[in-house]
Amino acid sequence: MAVITSQQISRYFDQFKNTEVTFTKDVIRATLLSPKNVQLRCLGYQWPVILYSSSLLGAKIIANVSGPLKEVTQKANGLVQLRYSFIQRDKVDPLSFFLNAKITAFHPYNPTQTELNFLNLTFTNRPPDELIQRLGELIEANLAFQQRKEERVSASPEILAQLGFEPKGTTIFIENMPRKCLLRDLSFSGAKVIIMGIAPFLVNKKGTFRIVLTDSEGHIDLPATVVRFEQVQGRQDLAAFALKFDDEAVPTEYKMRLSAFLKTIKKPKNAQQVEPAPTE
Repeated sequence: MAVITSQQISRYFDQFKNTEVTFTKDVIRATLLSPKNVQLRCLGYQWPVILYSSSLLGAKIIANVSGPLKEVTQKANGLVQLRYSFIQRDKVDPLSFFLNAKITAFHPYNPTQTELNFLNLTFTNRPPDELIQRLGELIEANLAFQQRKEERVSASPEILAQLGFEPKGTTIFIENMPRKCLLRDLSFSGAKVIIMGIAPFLVNKKGTFRIVLTDSEGHIDLPATVVRFEQVQGRQDLAAFALKFDDEAVPTEYKMRLSAFLKTIKKPKNAQQVEPAPTE
């Protein structure tokens, strides 16, 4: 995780403490949550649970109550501890911590599966900085996605290094055919790339834009549409293509990486100072 000041932690907590984050597969990947290590502890007992959602004031989990869990937690007047666990890319062991909480409600997960319940938890103390930072950065990235969507970032080697993107690791898959490309710039809403191909044939085609990561063994896939092209001067076999991302499918990890970079540069005062992102 990036170095962050106590003032930033306090700002995240004050600004986002009531915002609930649902732990979809996309969010689990972006926050590096280790689902198998999330547990509920009470009176010396410990149970594996599913973290459904969390804010900085509480959480909602899914647990199997067919065993002693409900009886034990009721005996403890609902006072429990919830264990969070996050993968650390630079370390073997995960980052784990317990948060004191009180169960405020049990709700059936599904009428046909009475053994599974939603448990609403309210934290009885402020969460550790690690959780505040992870959820704060995610929520901040979603806000930046809405407010700074059209800002373009030049894909220089230095900037790509800050983003954790491999300069020569971008590919566009169109009709299942991979085409290596050179990334020129990018934004929350799209990118400009140079690729080899017959330009008119590729325009309006849907595909997947893949960025290889340098700080982990993985990549980010962004569903995209080729919306226009410009011929590269002196090269009939190359063209600059504008890609428009599917807003509903932009991965959270991509939003968080771009949001973190945009925080390092001054936000433009008006739209005229920013080149618009690709549009149809």
